[in-house]
Amino acid sequence: MENTKDLTEHSTHSERKRRDSFGMFDGYDSCSEDTSSSSSSDESEEEVAPLPSSLPIIKNNGQVYTYPDGKSGMATCEMCGMVGVRDAFYSKTKRFCSVSCSRSYSSNSKKASILARLQGKPPTKKAKVLQKQPLVAKLAAYAQYQATLQSQAKTKSVSLEGFSWGNYINSNSFIAAPVTCFKHAPMGTCWGDISENVRVEVPNTDCSLPTKVFWIAGIVKLAGYNALLRYEGFESDSSLDFWCNICGSDIHPVGWCAASGKPLVPPRTIQHKYTNWKAFLVKRLTGAKTLPPDFSQKVSESMQYPFKPSMRVEVVDKTHLCRTRVAIVESVIGGRLRLVYEESEDKTDDFWCHMYSPLIHHIGWSRSIGHRFKRSDITKKQDGHFDTPPHLFAKVKEVDQSGEWYKEGMKLEAIDPLNLSAICVATIRKVLADGFLMIGIDGSEAADGSDWFCYHATSPSIFPVGFCEINMIELTPPRGYTKLPFKWFDYLRETGSIAAPVKLFNKDVPNHGFRVGMKLEAVDLMEPRLVCVATVTRIIHRLLRIHFDGWEEEYDQWVDCESPDLYPVGWCQLTGYQLQPPAPQTSRESQSGSSKQKKKAKSQQYKGHKKMTPLQLKEELLDGEEYSFLQGASDQESNGSASYYIKQEP
Repeated sequence: MENTKDLTEHSTHSERKRRDSFGMFDGYDSCSEDTSSSSSSDESEEEVAPLPSSLPIIKNNGQVYTYPDGKSGMATCEMCGMVGVRDAFYSKTKRFCSVSCSRSYSSNSKKASILARLQGKPPTKKAKVLQKQPLVAKLAAYAQYQATLQSQAKTKSVSLEGFSWGNYINSNSFIAAPVTCFKHAPMGTCWGDISENVRVEVPNTDCSLPTKVFWIAGIVKLAGYNALLRYEGFESDSSLDFWCNICGSDIHPVGWCAASGKPLVPPRTIQHKYTNWKAFLVKRLTGAKTLPPDFSQKVSESMQYPFKPSMRVEVVDKTHLCRTRVAIVESVIGGRLRLVYEESEDKTDDFWCHMYSPLIHHIGWSRSIGHRFKRSDITKKQDGHFDTPPHLFAKVKEVDQSGEWYKEGMKLEAIDPLNLSAICVATIRKVLADGFLMIGIDGSEAADGSDWFCYHATSPSIFPVGFCEINMIELTPPRGYTKLPFKWFDYLRETGSIAAPVKLFNKDVPNHGFRVGMKLEAVDLMEPRLVCVATVTRIIHRLLRIHFDGWEEEYDQWVDCESPDLYPVGWCQLTGYQLQPPAPQTSRESQSGSSKQKKKAKSQQYKGHKKMTPLQLKEELLDGEEYSFLQGASDQESNGSASYYIKQEP
C-alpha cells in the first residue's frame, strides 16, 4: 500500500543449572549432577513457604550465623547458587561460598554468573528453590529478592539516564533494522515507503514565540521508528538536526498545519535567508513525499491490542517446563503481556511474554493435545476473570500426522530453551496431537521429564541432524559425552537411534530483511521482562544470532526472524516500555577482567555451553586439542535453502 503522497496533489486537495532462558524457570534445578528433581505430580506441588517475620539463625558452610535482616548481609554464590551470610563467604569479594566454588569458576569458561547480567538485578532467582539447599536458604534468598525488587525501579531509571538511541546510532554509524522486518510491531505491515527525504511538519523549537508553532523538516536518516530530522532551509547545515519518533503525536504530514489552522514559522537561525518563505517552500516541496494523511490514525489502530486485563490463559509453568498452568493477564504494554499465575495471591508470581508467543494458549489447549497441565487449587473463576477467546492466539500451521511422522526416540538438534545461546543434541520424548512434540536435551534431562519442552513440528527452533555442521554453527553435545569432536553418525550408532526425517522440518525462509550489524530492541529471554539494546550478529537463513550490546557473547540468543520478542529501534519509547541500555562502562570493565581470566582456562577445552564435571574438564585439558566449528566466510547467507541441511548418513 502506498504510504506517501505527492505534495502538489495535496496542495490542490488541501522468553538442572542451565541458565534460565525465557526467564520462566525461576527456581529450576533440572540438571543437577545427581539427576534428582522435585516431584512433578499435578496432585502434590511443593511450594515455597511464605517468608516468616524473623529468621534468627542461618547455617552456612557448617557454621551458624545470625540473620541480620531481609535486605542486607546476604550473598549468593556465583558458582553453585548457594545463598548465605555474606561474612561467611570466601575471599574479599564474597562471590563464592567456598574455595572449591572459586576454583571451579576460574577453571570453567561457561560458569559465568548471571548476577552480572544487569546492575541492580536480584541474584539469580533459581537459588530460592534449589532442591539441594535447606529451607532457610530458600527463605533467605526470597527475602533478598523481594527487598531488591523494591529498589529496582530507582536503579533502572538511573541506568537508563543519558542513553539516546539517536546519539548511539550517530556516534557509531550504526544501521537499524527497518520497521518492515517486524510484522507484529505497530505499523510493521503498513510502514510503506517512508524513507529519507520524506517531509513532515514538526514543532519549531528554534523559536522565541510564546505559542507552539511548526515548521517543515526532512528525514535525513531513519532508524526503526526514529528519524533524524533537519528543518527545511538548513541545506547542509546539521547544527540543529534532531531525533524524534516518527510515530509520535507531534509528527504530521505536510498540509496538516494548514488544515488545522496552525502557523508555519521558519526557525530563527535561518529566518533572514529568504524574504518569501512561501515561494521557497513551494519550490522545495514540489514533487516531494510526505506521510499519508491517515498516518496517525494507522499508528493508533496498530497499537490496539485484543488481549485485556483479567483474561485467563494457559502458559508454560516456569518451574516445570513440561506442563502449563492457568495465568491471568495483569497488564498489556505494546502487545506484551504480564501474566500472573492464578494461584499467586500477592500477584508476584508472574511471567512476561508477547501475545503472539508460542508459550501461551487458550484454556483447554493442554487437555486437547495431551499436554501436561497443573490443576489449580482455585475451584472456580475469580470475579471478573474470563477465558480468552481461542481465535486471539497465534495460529500454528496444520500438519498431517497420518503418514511418515515424528516418533519417540528420534534425534534432532534444538535450541536449548534453558540456554538460548546453544543449539543442542536433542530427542523427541513424546508425540502430542496437532503436531506438537515434547523435546528433551540429551545429557541434561531430569529423571521425571519435568524439563521436557513443547515445540511444534513447524517450529523454527528445531532442526534436522547435521544442521549445525552444514551451517558452521557450534553444536552442543550431550553433557558427559567425551568423544569429541561430536559426530552424529557415531552417536546415532552408539545410542541405537535414528534421526528425524529432514523432510518433516520447517524449511520456509521468509525474505525477512535483516542484515548482520543491524540494531534493534530485543527481549532478554533469560529475564523476559527486560527489553534491551541489541545487534544482529549472524544470520543463518531464518535464524538470527542476537547479541546484547555491552555484554559478553555467552549471553547471545538464537532467535527466529519472526519472533515476537524482537522490536524496531524506538519501540520502547513508542509503547512506554522500559528500555535497558547497553551495559555501563563499569560492567564492561569487570567483564573484561573476568574474560581474561576465563580465556586462559578455556583455550584448551571444547567451547561448549553446558557445565562440565571436574572429570570432563580434566580429560579435556589432558587431550590438549581445541574443538570448535569455524565461523562461515560470510554470515550474510542467502534466503535460499539449497545448503540448508546436509545429507543424512544411512
